[in-house]
Amino acid sequence: MVSEGELGAMVVLTAPLSLERENSDANYRAPNVLQRILSLLNHVRPGSDLTRIQLPPMFNLPKSQLQCYGESVYCNSSDMLNKCAKQETALDRFTSVVAWSISTVRPLMFGVAPYNPVLGETHHVSRGTLNVLLEQVSHHPPVTALHATDEKENMEIIWCHHPLPKFYGTHIETEVQGKRLVKLLDKNETYIMNSPKLVIRFFPVPSVDWMGNVTIQCQETGLEAELSYRGNSFLPRPSVHRSIKGKIFMSSSSNTMYVIDGHWDRTVTVKDVFSEKVTVIYNAEEAISGLKTPIVKDPKGILPGESTLVWAEVSKNILENCWDKAKKEKNSIEERQRELAREAKLKGECWSPKHFTISHSDETGWDCLPNQKLVPPAPIVVPPVESPIGGGCN
Repeated sequence: MVSEGELGAMVVLTAPLSLERENSDANYRAPNVLQRILSLLNHVRPGSDLTRIQLPPMFNLPKSQLQCYGESVYCNSSDMLNKCAKQETALDRFTSVVAWSISTVRPLMFGVAPYNPVLGETHHVSRGTLNVLLEQVSHHPPVTALHATDEKENMEIIWCHHPLPKFYGTHIETEVQGKRLVKLLDKNETYIMNSPKLVIRFFPVPSVDWMGNVTIQCQETGLEAELSYRGNSFLPRPSVHRSIKGKIFMSSSSNTMYVIDGHWDRTVTVKDVFSEKVTVIYNAEEAISGLKTPIVKDPKGILPGESTLVWAEVSKNILENCWDKAKKEKNSIEERQRELAREAKLKGECWSPKHFTISHSDETGWDCLPNQKLVPPAPIVVPPVESPIGGGCN
């Protein structure tokens, strides 16, 4: 029997997705990746849901989708979240929330994807006083819930994500259904936003782009933002690639206050329509470059369902290019998932998440509520920044 302390030593933590074009964990990428992907999709009809396709390990990042969602919240070189709460005016706070929302979009590599989390899988990480907890609350369809709290800064984040990837012949389009809530508790302000779509193109140039429209609203202040994420639809165009355009306006009057322009992997500015003053609200180089890999601070606090433990052997073998071992370990995890589902069906049991209460309707889709008011400090932490300039998560 494995002791609690030994579980902490077994986890595999990998570098977070950041601005760097060449990630240190990317050496495992499969050869002839485009040909291999198309062979996987050979018998898939256009418009088909891809959530049940099982990818071989050579197409996997050495981390779960839970970790990818979590990293976008707890890994950031600049303290953008706290800045949202410290701004004096409602407009400045709203603009900071817009900038933070942009920072959650990270560059992805063509031909690789994170693991599809198993039911009940969790991921628990702290960065300073910010504690983040994720749980896979549904497997088919895949639904992930996130809860983050910072008691010191009076801040709370709640996400409910349901990715729906579909194949369209020349590309795969993933609509990330669900909503994100950012609450500034001492200001009594709640910001509601959605996510852009992820588009993977095969022709003429293989690419991965975040595209589509994002809306950010704060009912308490009446402020609203509309963002349009754009990518190359056919031929590469630097002016369009990873660009953002949009505006910040009052919902009641539709009067535009700021015009938003830039690129999410470079800089994004707002232009005051009255004074014509241009201000940089987001700098990707400062926010998502040189991010530090989390570490295990409390080995005894690692739970059996922790994502970095569940997939540890698969990740380890991927990083070491041991494909046969990685495939065997991944098959074992997926077969165990199917076995538990069969047993539950035979017994007539209905599985319930541990940390969230979930609901679903045809009108609103999936929603989740945390079972606890505050997320406790985590056994996995992000190392503090060593200097004001450079890489690392706060």
